[in-house]
Amino acid sequence: MPVRKAQAVWNGNLREGSGRMAFGSFEGPYSFASRFEEGEGTNPEELIAAAHAGCFSMALANRLAQAGHTPERVQTEARVHLEMTNDGPRISKIELHTEVEAPGLDEQTFLEHAEAAKQGCPVSKALAAVPVIELHARLV
Repeated sequence: MPVRKAQAVWNGNLREGSGRMAFGSFEGPYSFASRFEEGEGTNPEELIAAAHAGCFSMALANRLAQAGHTPERVQTEARVHLEMTNDGPRISKIELHTEVEAPGLDEQTFLEHAEAAKQGCPVSKALAAVPVIELHARLV
């Protein structure tokens, strides 16, 4: 299996410093403001959200196809919650909001496959230390 990589560089102190992240064809700035406030740029948690949404969507599409219900579309938004604690910032919760178009699939079977995909995707497994990973799945 291939090894995936990303790069980040940070210059300066935490509040006034700035950095850049790069992976694949993406390169973008990040800063204290983009991470802990509402500033411009990206942040590590946003990239975790993208990775989780992509991994889960592929895992669910694969599970459904293997069960004979090839989806027309799996669209997922991941929301990563970062909170400040006495021990510093931590990811406290991830919400996976997914919407799936799969003609002929019943709700119960869909929900079973969605939960299994949440548990089984490699990014979910890597994020096992996050206290709460919620799944909000909707069949359309």
